[in-house]
Amino acid sequence: MIYLQHPMVEECIAPDAVDEDKFDRARRIGWLDIDSISKSKVLMVGAGAIGNEVGKNLVLSGFKDITVVDMDRIVHSNLARCLFFSDNDAVEGKLKAKIVAAGMNALDNGVVAKPVIGTIQEQDEGFIRQFDIVLGCLDNVLARLHVNSQCCFHGVPYIDGAMDGFNGKVQVIVPSAGPCLECGMNDTHAKIIEQRFSCTGNDISLFLPKIGAEITTTCIVGAMMVREAMKLASGKQEWVIKNVAYYNGANNSLDILEISNNPECPNHS
Repeated sequence: MIYLQHPMVEECIAPDAVDEDKFDRARRIGWLDIDSISKSKVLMVGAGAIGNEVGKNLVLSGFKDITVVDMDRIVHSNLARCLFFSDNDAVEGKLKAKIVAAGMNALDNGVVAKPVIGTIQEQDEGFIRQFDIVLGCLDNVLARLHVNSQCCFHGVPYIDGAMDGFNGKVQVIVPSAGPCLECGMNDTHAKIIEQRFSCTGNDISLFLPKIGAEITTTCIVGAMMVREAMKLASGKQEWVIKNVAYYNGANNSLDILEISNNPECPNHS
């Protein structure tokens, strides 16, 4: 065995010792607190395309305690953007949350990823309060607003991600420290909500056209979301995205759109 000794360090270290810790390279990033990351309780809402990327990144970034909420089943159109899903999963129509949680557990045997089958709106009123960080990987406005309002009420940081074709968006909501998701809502969002609430009966739903999606933008949005979670877990709240980050994959640009607290927003009243 060959040993190396730094002139300023008395202890000898085997050259391969640093490779025994899977997070050794991450620990070399001075501000990154892997121990705090591993102790954080994380909620991931949505187990589709962005959820697959966020789930993978959470595990490989050191998060250990993760709950996945989703009610949907896997179909073939999911497979081009979801690394945890297989053809057999689509044929059998398996539940997304179960497959994503199982895939996350398989990446690291120290991870405890738990699936919750159902919508986020169906969970108990205090459900979100038990988590340190919430990541929204959702594809509808109503669920996003529900998570946003619950996080604001319970004081839990919320990271929201979305995509449309080659465009992506990430917003970090730190309750009482800046604008929330609802503060930045536009007329289109309001129209969607109005359409939904104009429906009557429990068996009536509002169906909107599917949007374009592909894996490269999904990867970027998922990576940005988990990086923000790493900052929050490491005590670097001052470093998180302060407004809304928009990614344009057509020209590889990233722009920050400034938004302000809406005095009429119910989450700030």
